[in-house]
Amino acid sequence: MRAWMLQKLLPFWADVGVDRRHGGFVERLTLDRRPAPDDYKRVRVQARQIYVFSHAHLLGAPSWAMQTARHGADFLFRHCWDDEAGGWLHLVAPDGTPLDRRRDTYDQAFVLHALAWLYRATGDLDVLAGIDRSVAFLDAQLADPAGGGFWEEMTPEGATDRLPRRQNPHMHLLEAFLALHQATDDRAWLDRAGNIVRLFHDRLFDAATGSLGEFFARDWRPAAGTEGRIREPGHHFEWVWLLLHYRRLTGDGTVLAPANALYGFAREKGLIEHGGNPPRAVDSVSDDGAVLAGSARLWPQTEAVKAALAREELLGEVAARLDADRFLTTVFEYLQGEDKVVWQDQIARDGTAMAEYIPASTLYHLFLCLSEYLRVRG
Repeated sequence: MRAWMLQKLLPFWADVGVDRRHGGFVERLTLDRRPAPDDYKRVRVQARQIYVFSHAHLLGAPSWAMQTARHGADFLFRHCWDDEAGGWLHLVAPDGTPLDRRRDTYDQAFVLHALAWLYRATGDLDVLAGIDRSVAFLDAQLADPAGGGFWEEMTPEGATDRLPRRQNPHMHLLEAFLALHQATDDRAWLDRAGNIVRLFHDRLFDAATGSLGEFFARDWRPAAGTEGRIREPGHHFEWVWLLLHYRRLTGDGTVLAPANALYGFAREKGLIEHGGNPPRAVDSVSDDGAVLAGSARLWPQTEAVKAALAREELLGEVAARLDADRFLTTVFEYLQGEDKVVWQDQIARDGTAMAEYIPASTLYHLFLCLSEYLRVRG
């Protein structure tokens, strides 16, 4: 698997997935493996690819990995920061011209995560300065000291109170803060991670059902109606992985019970048989386990692998080892072609393919899943 990842998967994306004309990375590919003719680039995708190739460099990939990470970082720093109001933009044109000046906390989180790994790989002080600038913006413009956590979006006009509130940006801020701690050995990042974990305990985790809410009102109560009952199994698995590694780094045992509950909920209510194939993690269910979206994207399958690996490694669960292998088999069922370097990104409940493009954003999920498997299993 390691040889395939470093010799097939990543070289393909370092070639076809790179925009040689304008800089940065392409948004997605057509099903025949060509860059799609998109008129935008999401900043989060630029950040995700920088992370992938920075981490690959640390795994021993040849020089092209760091060259690719630097290529992406150059585009990011030149075009994706809002020089007028601060913060990382939401969308730019292929040539870097700003298209959407919203500052989404989800995007800020992924840039921080990317810069953490780029700094870890290079020790570049300019990257560290970019981290400091990013966090200063987050604290000054998006922090919500009254409600906890951060407002999830800042409009070009400066408004920060768009509803519904979202757990997802906070999950990825936790991921970024843990990565920043491991890149710098600065415990201040663990303190920031702890603030996110407290928000998880107080607001995001639904103890009554053992599940994770997605959407919330201004005061962090569940959003009204169906929206407040949506549960994404993929995010349950992702939180399990993060909480158990937070526990590893801090010794905080309070996260164990909710991590167990999230894993149980996602495993019992979020895995559905698709077209006669083994169960896959579906896109969404309700808080009572009723299926809302029975389709299954690739990324939740990768998060299931990571969660099982964390339980195997950090809790010593034999059953989780079996889960990880089973979930990884499902991941590879999504990969296409003899070389397995692209994917069908979403499968309907009857087993038919749904995606008409190959999103580059999924490489982050796939690579992190594979690198965790290799790290844990050796």
